[in-house]
Amino acid sequence: MVLLADPHTPYQARELLSALSQLALFCEGEGLPAAAEVWLKREVIERFIAIGCPTVGEGTRGNYRSRLLRLSEIVLGGRCITGTPAKLSAASPRRPYNRTELADLWGWASGQPTEELRWGCKTLMALGAGCGLDSPEVIPMRVHDVRRPPGPGGAVVVAIRGDRERLIVCRRPWESVLGAAAERLDVPGTASYLFRPNFHSRGTNTVTNFLARTKQSQGVPRLAMGRLRATWLVELFAARLPITVIVAAAGVDTLHGLSRILPFLPGVPADEAAELLRGKQ
Repeated sequence: MVLLADPHTPYQARELLSALSQLALFCEGEGLPAAAEVWLKREVIERFIAIGCPTVGEGTRGNYRSRLLRLSEIVLGGRCITGTPAKLSAASPRRPYNRTELADLWGWASGQPTEELRWGCKTLMALGAGCGLDSPEVIPMRVHDVRRPPGPGGAVVVAIRGDRERLIVCRRPWESVLGAAAERLDVPGTASYLFRPNFHSRGTNTVTNFLARTKQSQGVPRLAMGRLRATWLVELFAARLPITVIVAAAGVDTLHGLSRILPFLPGVPADEAAELLRGKQ
């Protein structure tokens, strides 16, 4: 398929192949047959862009879409029966949720038709909005990675696996949700996964495939781990936690990874800003 696009340089070929390989992984996770006429349908590409690559930035998603749509035109031709593609800015995977949207999402999660879907959605919300985790950190998590000291009032602490191994203290509003999610699966002698415990085949699309099975509600935003993490970060900055604490909890080495949320941080009144800049007596 890439050869049909006649890329002029090896770089262009690699870029096309990168986008196509991500689409192929998504289609495989969706159970779609491995055929160009299926993968390159514009409706399939639009669905992939909407829910199939939540861990990449808006610019990368835009590049994926333009390359794949161009490839679709070359290989298949035709028009998208669903009309003109929506603008990416309206569905930014990094825009934090506001309080109303979070409340709507919680109601949506509680109203899912099965217990598996209800607990799965609530667990994702607690890990995202309560701990700032993204999909790659959620997928390998085990039940015993959620720890709570005995006795009332103890903080819920989450142990993160992988390259960014660390401990995160869950935000208070989500402690009971995350604690309950772990307790219901805490069976002695087992080491089950916290998210989708009965789903043993883990892959990069584990979260997106689960969310694709949920029942959507009109007027309720889609659940996206990137947006939940952005919500968590904005709350930490608004609470004026030391930047070193935020960086360590977020699992980043530099401030560059946090720069995309700057436009969403609340402003500070001029008089208060002046006092903060002046410092204490």
